Amino acid sequence: MEIQSRSARCCFNRTHLISQTVRFDGCKHVVGVEILHSALLLSSSSYSGSACLLSGVTLLLGTMSEHIQLSIALCRIGFYTCLQKLCCKAPPPPRPEYDVVCIGLSGAGKTSLLSRLCNEISDGTVPTTGFSIKAVPFENVILNVKELGGAETIKKYWSRYYQGSQGVVFVLNSATSDEEMELSRSELLSAMQHPQLCTLPFLILANHQDSPAARSVSEIQKYLELQPLARGKRWILAGSTTNNMKAVKESFSQLIRLLEEKEVLPSRI
Repeated sequence: MEIQSRSARCCFNRTHLISQTVRFDGCKHVVGVEILHSALLLSSSSYSGSACLLSGVTLLLGTMSEHIQLSIALCRIGFYTCLQKLCCKAPPPPRPEYDVVCIGLSGAGKTSLLSRLCNEISDGTVPTTGFSIKAVPFENVILNVKELGGAETIKKYWSRYYQGSQGVVFVLNSATSDEEMELSRSELLSAMQHPQLCTLPFLILANHQDSPAARSVSEIQKYLELQPLARGKRWILAGSTTNNMKAVKESFSQLIRLLEEKEVLPSRI
């Protein structure tokens, strides 16, 4: 009798401990503990309660396993959510675009410069007949450059393509003859005085600076008489060559800064 009493007390203590440990897990655990408690009491007086004891333990372990799986699933969801926020950033905002018209006499090198700016192969470039449009990408903006052909049969139609322009790129051949240089000066002056272009910023590129016969930028500025003719306008005069595209990009960056400015600034070189 004393042995059975000790066994019953031991079973009661184990049952009480298990009940205190798993009470917070909800109704299913309480049911499992109750079955386990009954089974332990039966097993204390007889071995016939072993099957009931096994059922209680199985139910208790099953409900605990469900909670563990649920916790793992929640952890996975939280991990993937944090990973998505860290790695999958929103796409960058679209870059602003400016419409620019590019003019100059035939052979000035307009097409070659624009092709190199777009990382296109410029070998075997043919003169532009009519016009072409290139989207020239820069770090913060995109320039939609409308290049107009410089042949005599096309120049008279230039003004038809000025509408909507926000800036002007004028390309001239710095190694050309005095006669063609005078013609370039006349076309530049005409563009600067045109009602649709007179308030726009100008980028004037003295191209082919790598030619032995090329005039310097200061000589071209004097020859074009830019100081008196372009007074009060926004303009940039810079040398250019396809062998130094870094300098060409810097000149276009200066034009972009003029496009972004709201106030009219003094003329600059």
